[in-house]
Amino acid sequence: MINETLKVIKDRRTTRKFKPEQIREEELEIILEAGIYAPSAHNDQPWNFTVIQNKELIEELNVESKEMCKDFPDELIRKMANNKRFNIFYKAPTIIVVSGRDDAIMPQVDCAAATQNMLLAAESIDIGACWNGFVSFLFRSEKGEEYKEKLNIPKGYTPYYGVALGYKKVRICNPPTRRENTIQYIR
Repeated sequence: MINETLKVIKDRRTTRKFKPEQIREEELEIILEAGIYAPSAHNDQPWNFTVIQNKELIEELNVESKEMCKDFPDELIRKMANNKRFNIFYKAPTIIVVSGRDDAIMPQVDCAAATQNMLLAAESIDIGACWNGFVSFLFRSEKGEEYKEKLNIPKGYTPYYGVALGYKKVRICNPPTRRENTIQYIR
């Protein structure tokens, strides 16, 4: 049995090559609306979305996030941070920073659900998307408060994720093989 929702879930792939042109406002609104319709613990809806379409600010977040990770303990993160050509947002024209209210019951989980909804909505309208955790290193650094202020992230909220959005430059069709033996039944 397959329906449109299941097809979108199975077809969704991370986009890492974006066209430079900006997505349309109505496409952005569809994606944001999907985020606010995510499930949340106690229907708390503790998320806040900061939409960034300013190229200079996106590049600044890229550079500063990488700077925070140049000596990171994880080798892969450290290599990416020290690679001058690597762009954490893959040069996407739109970035959404997903933040959660600190006093919520499960803000990070709720923000993850909202992020997944946005990724699926983007795929459903043929917009490329990439879930980004790299930018969170900047917000956890000594410069974190400065950037939260710069982005008008409300007091009492923690930025958890970024979502890079744009038109797909390349289409990835073949899904990676799924791990086996990840389901157990007790009946």
